[in-house]
Amino acid sequence: MTQTQKKRIVVTGMGVVSCFGNDVEAFYDQLLQGKSGVVPIQGFPVADYPTRFAGVVRDFDPGEYMDKKQARRVDPFIRYVMVAGKKALEMGNLNQEALEKLDRKRAGVIIGSGMGGMSVFYDGVDTLLNKTYRRLTPFFVPFIITNMGGALLAIDIGFEGPNYSISTACATSNYCIHAAAQQIREGKADVMLCGGAEAPINPIGLAGFVAIKALSTRNDDPTKASRPWDQNRDGFVMGEGAGVLLLESLEHALARGAPIYAEYLGGAVNCDAHHMTDPRQDGETVGRCIEEALADAGVAKERVNYINAHATSTQAGDLCEINAIRKIFGPHANNIKMNSTKSMTGHCLGAAGGIEAVATIQAIRTGKLHPTINLDTPEPLLEGFDVIPNHAKEHTVDVALSNSFGFGGHNSTIAFAGYKP
Repeated sequence: MTQTQKKRIVVTGMGVVSCFGNDVEAFYDQLLQGKSGVVPIQGFPVADYPTRFAGVVRDFDPGEYMDKKQARRVDPFIRYVMVAGKKALEMGNLNQEALEKLDRKRAGVIIGSGMGGMSVFYDGVDTLLNKTYRRLTPFFVPFIITNMGGALLAIDIGFEGPNYSISTACATSNYCIHAAAQQIREGKADVMLCGGAEAPINPIGLAGFVAIKALSTRNDDPTKASRPWDQNRDGFVMGEGAGVLLLESLEHALARGAPIYAEYLGGAVNCDAHHMTDPRQDGETVGRCIEEALADAGVAKERVNYINAHATSTQAGDLCEINAIRKIFGPHANNIKMNSTKSMTGHCLGAAGGIEAVATIQAIRTGKLHPTINLDTPEPLLEGFDVIPNHAKEHTVDVALSNSFGFGGHNSTIAFAGYKP
């Protein structure tokens, strides 16, 4: 199929669960204000941990989006999927009456998680070790596997089309969005809910990242701990939540009179094939991923004028991405504005790309780019780049990229633009 024959795909809804709440507009407003959502962890004892803070989802109540009994049983990552997914439907004007009119055999869900049901897993192991296997909940296996968030969402809303989860660590959401778009492009679906969710802030999740010395230990001032591209960064900050997009073929969206918030242009995925946790420093494969995403989108690199960067606040990862962008865009890189949502939300792992896709689309919609906070002493490699330090900027976005990279060398880039009939 040639580029001119490709189905156009639009974003008709968005849903988010974040440290800034569950409303897309309020979430982005907090980002524009440069607020940090990083707080001390209070959900379990952390006095013995070298890191005692995270971008925690606070006061979360699934409300009417889930059966109350079911909500108490499931892992938090599943609760996040249900709320973000149904909020995306709401934003897309797909209420119950509208859902009844959909061909739900052509509506699917691809929502992943990097780590799955960590709280249910932790509680189950505790039960096994300190009680007996007979006390283990029969829901143990269903609520730890990464596909169950999307499965339960589909059961609730009746979507019978393509449904699976992808788990590629911190690149999970972008992989899911890319895969969902392919289902529409290949004519296998008209409507897809896609993105990712993560709920890793529990004793075993925190301990795991502590063990690999990946986290900031700036306990004296947690709001300053996530500092992408800053010379004084000392590791990333864990975050959690969910980000879900509602994608539709353009013809389907127009036929039902759906609101259109942006257009998905294309994307790409590849692998460093280099190291289990460290990126390839020269950015070669990341750069190729960006090039392939632009080719899939059918847009010239000179049209890209905004990148929502992966930029986690780690020593190696932040600079690898800069190297790749410099290599691919050459002198045009100095015309591209770039920021890091993680400076305020922390790194939401498998949910990061979904949450950042929402931020990217909001940037397109509002003409305002949120700042990269805590950027006080920029890395010299940033010279020439506008990374929106500490204060929001107005900017008319032509083509935006959102990058996500994950342990295992998984790279992903997706491209969006404002919708033009």
